[in-house]
Amino acid sequence: KCRTGPLDIVFVIDSSRSVRPFEFETMRRFMMDIIGSLDVGPNATRVGVIQYSSQVQNIFSLKTFFTRADMERAINSIVPLAQGTMTGLAIQYAMNVAFSTQEGARPPHKGIPRIAIIVTDGRPQDRVTEVATQARNAGIEIYAVGIQRADMNSLRAMASPPLEEHVFLVESFELIQQFAKQFQDKLCGVDMCVEREHGCQHSCVSTPGSFYCECNPGYRLNVDGKTCSPIDACADGRHGCQHHCVSVRGSYSCRCRPGYYLSHNKRSCTLIDYCSFGNHSCQHECVSIPGGHYCRCRSGFTLQPDSKSCRATDLCNGVDHGCEFKCVSTEGSYHCVCPEGQQLQADGKTCSKCGAGHVDLVMVIDGSKSVRPQNFELVKQFVNRIVDLLEVSPQGTRVGLVQYSSRVRTEFPLNKYHSADEIKKAVMDVEYMEKGTMTGLALKHMVEHSFSELEGARPLSHNIPRIGLVFTDGRSQDDISEWARRAKESGIVMFAVGVGKAVEEELRAIASEPVEQHFSYSADFTTMTHLVENFSLNICPEEGKGETEIRSPCECEALVQFQTNTVAILQSLTEKNILWARSLAQMTARLEDLEKQIANKK
Repeated sequence: KCRTGPLDIVFVIDSSRSVRPFEFETMRRFMMDIIGSLDVGPNATRVGVIQYSSQVQNIFSLKTFFTRADMERAINSIVPLAQGTMTGLAIQYAMNVAFSTQEGARPPHKGIPRIAIIVTDGRPQDRVTEVATQARNAGIEIYAVGIQRADMNSLRAMASPPLEEHVFLVESFELIQQFAKQFQDKLCGVDMCVEREHGCQHSCVSTPGSFYCECNPGYRLNVDGKTCSPIDACADGRHGCQHHCVSVRGSYSCRCRPGYYLSHNKRSCTLIDYCSFGNHSCQHECVSIPGGHYCRCRSGFTLQPDSKSCRATDLCNGVDHGCEFKCVSTEGSYHCVCPEGQQLQADGKTCSKCGAGHVDLVMVIDGSKSVRPQNFELVKQFVNRIVDLLEVSPQGTRVGLVQYSSRVRTEFPLNKYHSADEIKKAVMDVEYMEKGTMTGLALKHMVEHSFSELEGARPLSHNIPRIGLVFTDGRSQDDISEWARRAKESGIVMFAVGVGKAVEEELRAIASEPVEQHFSYSADFTTMTHLVENFSLNICPEEGKGETEIRSPCECEALVQFQTNTVAILQSLTEKNILWARSLAQMTARLEDLEKQIANKK
């Protein structure tokens, strides 16, 4: 083997029909013998092979293989084309494609020799003189090797000068292997890196008659052509580090400022959560900052001198509360109250002699499989009929919707929408859940979440009635008694509406007292619309246990309000004719008695 320094060599092999199979085998051997004498590798000699006949085929390019074993396997797998002899076309391909940097040729400024070895056995069927001249002018050194029937004039037209060193004619294919040993001497030269004092700091690369210096990865060659300097990988600004970039031997790493740690992507930085260490001792809230933390109190509290504990602020004395009658401070908040006989308005500040009866209403609808899609659409229409009867606004009536089957889903909370149109559109967009009937789970969700202030329920101190309307069409798959009881104990007025196979015992367990006035039933979905009248929901706050207290100075107005509510409730008692008649008689007697009381007072 000889050490020539790096070369870019492309074999251009004639595989026309005149080359018989056993002759082509000797050409394979010729190429492998030449390659066997070379120092191949990505930074040494690179080799490519193309074959041609009437067309050109790339076997492997200069960038494909960097070991002799891989090259030999590819050469042994070549299937001759066995057609014409278009040598000029092959030279054109070698110049434009095989020796391009895209196919693995080193850039011209590197000074790596580009060598084409053309092996042919006949006369070209196209013109070679002009294209060979273009290839030589492009810096390609051409060796023309003719075998047996090759045309000497064509060989001389292709080869680089001096012709005596670049044109070879072998009498037969059998002699080409002997010729390969002679041809190797043409490629071998003096290793200038060994023969001279090159002075390269990192590595020396030998070329025919000269050499050049290269640097290790992560370094660049200085203007003296010999010494190397580290590449500052941070300088181009493309590192993506959020805080600091640190250059390290041609690469870089990101670092964070104090109080931050490097994230998994190795570029962005995350604030260290000092509060998560659990030793802050803050009474209310801990807030992390770079390098530490501080304590913060909830709204309505003041941080004490120890910077940890909090004390409630008397907001009635510290803010313009706007209460018409009286402001009452609570922990971190306040609320307004009105004198006996007057009600707090929906604005939470002013008082009025007669309340408008606005409520917080949560409707809990059954979305189980037994309802079926077409009936579920009727349920949504039923809900919207009730919404049509309400005065919806942030200060007036608020409406929330919950759907349940085997699980529970809040479709929208009390504080989501502020008009009837918004609510009705949201109702029609609700998607049917299907599956089981977990009514008890739905009641639990309603009590714990739907009537929380977080989801829009107004504080109990505002005296806004809380009403729960549960709609179901079958027996619950879990126990309802516990959460039905808790709902009523928490002050929620419960209405139960059953359709089809709904169980009366469960409806009664859900409904508030008097039970007969708080549950309704319809035989099927198509006939349930008559129940809507029951739920106009303009209910006096005093309507809790079926008894009404007439309080000065609103006797007349309260009586009218009570009459309206009673009529609406009585109209809901469908398909229970006996109970309806009995209840009607009782309520009528009660009305007459109240009218007499007022008349006597006058």
